[in-house]
Amino acid sequence: MPHLNCIADICLIPIGTGSPSVSNEITIIERHIRSSHLRSTLHSAGTTIEGPWDEVMVLIGELHELLHSLGVHRIQSDIRVGTRDDKAQTAKDKVDVVEKKLEDMPCDNRS
Repeated sequence: MPHLNCIADICLIPIGTGSPSVSNEITIIERHIRSSHLRSTLHSAGTTIEGPWDEVMVLIGELHELLHSLGVHRIQSDIRVGTRDDKAQTAKDKVDVVEKKLEDMPCDNRS
């Protein structure tokens, strides 16, 4: 069976850092994500990571390990993962389909 590809949206939340801001920790993990060969997109509430299931899950584990190694004792992650086996699709492809439909759909969609 071929490797299962996925699109994972992750919001990693360091807890107990002593500051309401977690941008320093997010910058560290985002740098680690970008150093991988996997495609990723940073957004306001997390990062979307695309690639083979096993590699994406390993990377998410590495992010936890990285922050723990820097002294963050508790981390909470929200992860939403999607897979398809009928066609290859990127996160951008998914957005593009909706954007195209928005262009084609009349503004009055109350019916």
